[in-house]
Amino acid sequence: MKDYPLIADHGLIGDLQTAALVSTDGSIDWFCAPRFDSPSVFGALLDHEKGGHLRIRPAHGTFETKQLYFPDTAILITRFLTEAGVGEVIDFMPATSSTHATLNHRIVRLVRCVRGRMTFDVDIAPRFDYGRKPHVWHPTEHGGVYVSDGETLTFHIVREPDDEHLGQARVDDTGDVQFSITLEAGQVRGLMLETAADGPPREIRVAEAQRLFDETAAFWRTWLAQSTYTGRWREMLQRSAITLKLMTYAPTGGLVAAPTTALPEQIGGERNWDYRYTWVRDASFSIYALLRMGFTEEATAFSGWLRDRVQEKVGGDGGPLNIMYRVDGSSDLIEETLEHWEGYRGSRPVHIGNGAAGQLQLDIYGEALDSMYFGDQRGLTIGHEGWIAVRDLLDWLTDNWDQPEEGIWETRGGRKDFTYGRVMCWTAFDRAIRIATHRSRPGPLDRWVRARDAIYEQVMSRGFDPERRAFVQQYGSKVLDSSLLRMPTVGFVAPQDPMWLSTLRAMDSELVTDSLVYRYNPEASPDGLRGSEGTFSLCTFMYVDALGKAGRIDDARLTFEKMLTYANHLGLYSEEIALTGEQIGNFPQAFTHLALIDAAMTLDAQLDRKQPPAS
Repeated sequence: MKDYPLIADHGLIGDLQTAALVSTDGSIDWFCAPRFDSPSVFGALLDHEKGGHLRIRPAHGTFETKQLYFPDTAILITRFLTEAGVGEVIDFMPATSSTHATLNHRIVRLVRCVRGRMTFDVDIAPRFDYGRKPHVWHPTEHGGVYVSDGETLTFHIVREPDDEHLGQARVDDTGDVQFSITLEAGQVRGLMLETAADGPPREIRVAEAQRLFDETAAFWRTWLAQSTYTGRWREMLQRSAITLKLMTYAPTGGLVAAPTTALPEQIGGERNWDYRYTWVRDASFSIYALLRMGFTEEATAFSGWLRDRVQEKVGGDGGPLNIMYRVDGSSDLIEETLEHWEGYRGSRPVHIGNGAAGQLQLDIYGEALDSMYFGDQRGLTIGHEGWIAVRDLLDWLTDNWDQPEEGIWETRGGRKDFTYGRVMCWTAFDRAIRIATHRSRPGPLDRWVRARDAIYEQVMSRGFDPERRAFVQQYGSKVLDSSLLRMPTVGFVAPQDPMWLSTLRAMDSELVTDSLVYRYNPEASPDGLRGSEGTFSLCTFMYVDALGKAGRIDDARLTFEKMLTYANHLGLYSEEIALTGEQIGNFPQAFTHLALIDAAMTLDAQLDRKQPPAS
């Protein structure tokens, strides 16, 4: 499986409606269009032979690579160091309009020779609809067009008039195109790929490509300037914020959990899920994290997305919220398997769609109401229709909080009485009561208070195991679960409560390994799936937050600093860390970057309080 780069050996570019992964060897091996959750055009990340790619790399000899982002932007630079010289491939996607969805998306790849003389090989090999649809290549003087069942991918050449730097194009039996670019120091050429172009291929001058570069850089720097964070880890948090913005579907404000599908939680295993959708949970966390950094516009958009889902449900069948949706708000997430793809390094099955969409996960109500309350405190006041929808939703929750569910980790081993789900139902009622009281909103407060208090008493009597001296994953179990690290964060227990401190010590000894944190032990709590998994990066950052609140500030800082070393070379995180230290799971994962922001800001506050005042 040497043909597969490490998951961490990728950078992310995007235009706020879709995104692409670029490996350190210059290959775009994942790109879906026109949306994050659309079928792939390049998918070599999940099948090296059949997935398709767009590769640019030095033509001769061995090379070393370095990869970085152009400062304060989502423009990716891959540098190639060879005996013949030094060259760069500069990748970006010009941002599309945030007001409407479009089929038109552009990937710009500029090739620059920095020193010496270099020849680059370019290999364009699209595979439409996850490689299930054939394509036809139509060459023109200035590039060409790939056509597949009505879809088009237009290839424009970036060059100067009468240019001799581009070699003769070669086309193989599948319609893939290869050509070379030879450059002297200081010269720039390249290409632009465009989906659903409104015209034929054309010759793009270098100056025009440079203008697109400048506009894209200005867009990202203007956006990032909204950040109010000035703490100790400014660079990491700004990169996390940009990454979250890249995973936002601008027309609706929905945030995908990750731009990828089926990257395994265990190499060769079956825990391979599609994360290209918007979870109610993730959207709720994003409101909290981005408001704390000063990104009010994004938090407002996410709040609108969440409000729309709540109002749709109340106006529809009146049942529970779906746990996830497509980026446009629709709920058709039928799970299927791509049998013709081998999966990343042989990790099958390759899933598209997500069968967990129909699960009952009661914690999402607490996360949604907690984010609404946090936003309400910071000026994102809930309007009348939104409040009526919240009130009606809580009517359903009042009647249904005390039932088994699948839980936050989307286990497929049957419904259980998960403690975390109950805690977050308590949170939902608590936040609704606070909003109603503070804003004088109408609502059945007596009923909500009774439900809130009943949940509290139940969790304290059934969710805490006296022998283990710890809150446990589910009633009647002795299994620990790191989702419960959020108990002091939402205010269910005081961070210095002896019951909580003993729970934290139990997690120290059972779920924590060299500062990295497992979700739970699947052997002790079967989840209906074969195989194991790595430590969960989200949970490690939640652990930092919990340690800081518990007063273990030195432990929290060391854990945080260690976790920063597991980021990839660009500051990006996948879902999990394997025993080898390798990043595994879908990449990059929004939840991890949201938790990083929260942990850093909590730790900043704790360290500021600990630091003696200046004399």
